[in-house]
Amino acid sequence: MTRVLYSGTRNASSWAFRAWLALKEAGVSFDEEVVDIRRPQRFANLDRIRAFSPPGAVPVLVDGDAVIFDSLAIMEYASELAGGVLLPGDPRKRAHVRSLVSWQHAGLSGLCPRLSFESAFYPDRRAMTDGEVADASRIFEVWEQELARSGGPWLAGALSLADLAFAPTVVRLHAHAPDLAQWPRAAAWMTRLLARDTVRAWMDEARTLAPVQLDDYGSRGQ
Repeated sequence: MTRVLYSGTRNASSWAFRAWLALKEAGVSFDEEVVDIRRPQRFANLDRIRAFSPPGAVPVLVDGDAVIFDSLAIMEYASELAGGVLLPGDPRKRAHVRSLVSWQHAGLSGLCPRLSFESAFYPDRRAMTDGEVADASRIFEVWEQELARSGGPWLAGALSLADLAFAPTVVRLHAHAPDLAQWPRAAAWMTRLLARDTVRAWMDEARTLAPVQLDDYGSRGQ
C-alpha cells in the first residue's frame, strides 16, 4: 500500500507545508505529488483533485482507501501513526496543544489572510500595517507565555503539532522583520523552528521558485 500526500506549490501552500511537516517529523513514510496551484493551471489541477477529494484543495493524504483532505486531520493522523509522538501524553496538555493548533487553523484572528504566505518570498516586502503589528504582537505574547509555562524549548516542552502548525506564520512574520526585543523566548523559538531540517528543506525549495504575486498585497500597506 502506498501512502500519497498531494501537496502544493512550495512558496504558496502553507496548509500543505503544515501537513508535510507533521508527516516528516513523525517519521511517516509517504510519496508526494506536488500540485501546481499557481494561476492559470491552478483551476484544472484542483479539478483533478476534486475527483477524489470533496474540497478540491490541497493538502490531501490518500492512505489506501482513506482520503484525508484537511491539513489538521492529516497532522493528527501523522501523530497517531507514530504513536502520538507529536502530542503531549497528559490529556489536559494535549487539549491545550489542540487549542493552539485550532487557533492557527482558524487564521489567527485574520492575520494570516492579510499577510499571505506568498509574501514571505517577495524581494520587496512592504511594512506591516499598524493593525498587523498589533495582531503580531499579540501572537508573540502568546508564544512567549507558552514557552515560559512549558520551559521550552518548544511550545509544549517537546516538539508538538503546535510548533509545526505555527511554522508558516513564523515564516510570514520573520520575513517582515518585526522587532522581537520584548519577546526573547519567542524570538529564540522562531529561530529554532526555522533551523529545523524539515523546515529548511521545504523553504530551500520554496526559495528556488518564482514568487507568486498577489494583487492586493501592496494595497494592504496603504
